[in-house]
Amino acid sequence: MAAPELAVGEMVKVLAPHLDERQRRLLAGAGARVLGRGGLAAVVRVTGMSPNTVRKGRAELDQSATSPGRVRGPGGGRKRATDKDPGLLGALDALVDPATRGDPESPLRWTTKSTPDPGRGPRRWGASGEPRPGR
Repeated sequence: MAAPELAVGEMVKVLAPHLDERQRRLLAGAGARVLGRGGLAAVVRVTGMSPNTVRKGRAELDQSATSPGRVRGPGGGRKRATDKDPGLLGALDALVDPATRGDPESPLRWTTKSTPDPGRGPRRWGASGEPRPGR
């Protein structure tokens, strides 16, 4: 390996823990551009990043220098359990309602059921067997 290739690889490894996804892509893309011909393969080899990630970072260098408000686009992550199963809230309410204490108008609910008990009820009604939805 050539000295510039090692220098770029070492720089990326030192800075990577302090950068977000987009910044890592830009740094890898800049390294590939600075190394010139064969730079993409060299950066991929020393960093272990995907070639597509380095290409995307190199392409993003040509775009405007303004940083977007967010690193990832909206809509990522796990979908809410109530979106997957619209009847879940009603089923949970029916499950804990007989054992609920306190003011019915209050958003705070108290139940006398033990922790394992509530998980058994929704499965009887055909809900997912996920023990802790949303986690």
